[in-house]
Amino acid sequence: MTGKKYSRIQFILWRHVIPRLRLFNYWIIARFAMMALWLLRRLPADQALDFSARIARRIGPLFGRHRTAVDNLRHAFPEKDDEEIEKIALDMWDNMARLAAEYIFLDALFDFDPDNREAGRIEIVGEERFLKIAAEERPHILFTAHLGNFELLPIAGAVHGMKLTALFRPPNNPYIADYILSTRQSKMGELLASSHGAAFALAATLAKGGNIGVLVDQKFSRGLPTEFFGRPCETNPIVPMLARRFDCDVYPARCTRLEGNRYRLEIEEKLDLPRDVDGDIDIGESTQLLNDVVERWVREDPGQWMWFHKRWVLSGRAVSERKRKRAVKQARNAAGS
Repeated sequence: MTGKKYSRIQFILWRHVIPRLRLFNYWIIARFAMMALWLLRRLPADQALDFSARIARRIGPLFGRHRTAVDNLRHAFPEKDDEEIEKIALDMWDNMARLAAEYIFLDALFDFDPDNREAGRIEIVGEERFLKIAAEERPHILFTAHLGNFELLPIAGAVHGMKLTALFRPPNNPYIADYILSTRQSKMGELLASSHGAAFALAATLAKGGNIGVLVDQKFSRGLPTEFFGRPCETNPIVPMLARRFDCDVYPARCTRLEGNRYRLEIEEKLDLPRDVDGDIDIGESTQLLNDVVERWVREDPGQWMWFHKRWVLSGRAVSERKRKRAVKQARNAAGS
């Protein structure tokens, strides 16, 4: 009887009490975040961004994620000493704070004027490609990474007449997720939250001749085995899979944060994706190519990337697959010798 009562109490705790406590915790965190943003609104944009960055540089190292970031940086840049690693980690917190504060100043920050390009904060590289994509009546895929203020890229596309459906992963905190979604939706066109049905929705957009934007630098536990900074990881193959299915061009796009709260937005030349023996896009090789592009970007200015993500944590399935491949390779080497 005692065992049954204990099991019943456990069920109630896990089914009802703990989820509500977690939701309440999210609500408290969101209230503090909204209060901080409200206070920042009282300041001019430049002062608010610089103030946020200074605070983040002080408190960022106090969080456990700072240790994750430092560990990832040491693996990525074994040639750098502790001082250099710590500087990059602090630059990361600086970038993250500015990104958060920039949500409330997006209208003021995106001041690109095609008739007076030198006057504003926004520098656009590859503007002809923005216009080309907007003019072509066929589907396109743009991919980017969590670099600089990547949120400005869809705004740049909209300014140039490009209709874009952007896939994004909402934060775990539902209250903050609602705020971010409403802020993005009003300025960036159609947004699609990452979920099990997201791939079908993206495919439907491409089938209608639309354009999609995808972030490709996060861990994906059901992804393909790839490498990033020379370390094994799992990567979502959705971009090459959709490109193969709809025969559409794939463009790399990125935002680079410049000094003085300025930004460079760039669309690079379309990628020449690897093909298999049948002439179709090779999903595995193309997924790795996307990782290589992102790694090139990150190496140029590592402080603008989110190093605190557990990008290199492998699922049990991926670990088993790597062991299997290693065993096959060893067997082949043994047979060859």
